[in-house]
Amino acid sequence: MASLMRAVAQLGQAYNVSVIDVPIPTILNATDAIVRINASAICGSDLHAYHVASGLPDNPYLYGHEAIGYVTEIGDAVQFLRVGDYVVIPDNVDNGHYTLEPDTYNVPLGFGGLQNDDVLGGLQTEYARIPFADNSLIHVPVNASTNETTLLDYLFVSDIFATGWSGVTFSGFRPGDSVAVFGAGPVGLLAAYSAILRGASRVYIVDYVQERLDLASSIGAIPINYRDSDPVEQILLREPGGVRRSVEAVGYEAETASGEVDASITLRQMVNVTAQRGGMGIVGLFNATVSDFSIGSAFEKAIAINGGIVLPLVEVAAELVPLIASGQAHPSFIVSSIIGIEQAPEYYARFNRREETKVIIRN
Repeated sequence: MASLMRAVAQLGQAYNVSVIDVPIPTILNATDAIVRINASAICGSDLHAYHVASGLPDNPYLYGHEAIGYVTEIGDAVQFLRVGDYVVIPDNVDNGHYTLEPDTYNVPLGFGGLQNDDVLGGLQTEYARIPFADNSLIHVPVNASTNETTLLDYLFVSDIFATGWSGVTFSGFRPGDSVAVFGAGPVGLLAAYSAILRGASRVYIVDYVQERLDLASSIGAIPINYRDSDPVEQILLREPGGVRRSVEAVGYEAETASGEVDASITLRQMVNVTAQRGGMGIVGLFNATVSDFSIGSAFEKAIAINGGIVLPLVEVAAELVPLIASGQAHPSFIVSSIIGIEQAPEYYARFNRREETKVIIRN
């Protein structure tokens, strides 16, 4: 086997990714597994790094944290996986020591980042080393004859389907609730899809990209274009008392109707559109730039707010894998293009311009 493989990387120039040669990973620890990647995906969160000067030529920023493939090698301590098993690689690994106790909560080790930092390699490549493989990898009922649609359905358990599903859970959702989802990117679409699968009475989804809104409509969601008029007013005309639940799937790069970035606009709109004693689930990425958001408004309406990183992902996968296996869930409806790895620079640009809903890199 060759010693090098191709990988998607950024070398320090914003809005410009490259495909470079990197070493094929090897087993380093007894709990490791090596996975040959069949398919990976470009994620909306990849654009946060894409928008700034990430990495350097001698320290590349390696992209990718969503993938599916099969095990090619296992460490001596791996007990529950075999060479040839098909697995979803979650966007973070489980070292078996997560805790939610105050002052001891730890964020897991994730895939993608600067090559020389203490992070795992990117997954937009051909092979990956997975530490703590028994705890982390998600075994799926896939084999070499499985059709591509099913393969991609399982791929999204790695991040965006699990994240969209968790956003609905964070909101306190119960069957029969009405839901408003802010953002019709991949996570927002799958949050809306999750709410529909779980028995929502009505699901609204807010965005301005018509192709995304059309896709939302195709799964039974009610599209709300915030550039037509105030999305809160549009929803309240249909739901005078507000929706029971809302989900934020945009994050700190949210925009106003005029296209200006306003990091807290979706949070304010969610408070205004969510009913008394309703719930908000937040899965969009936020940082310290958020301002102009009054928690008092949510307090006065007794709205419960929950959100964050999906942890541990394997627990969410236990709910999603059976839905896909039984044919009840088909999250691959969001795929707009399937490409080869050498096309990644072009399709990062297309995805950034919102000309693609979800791009798959197929090996």
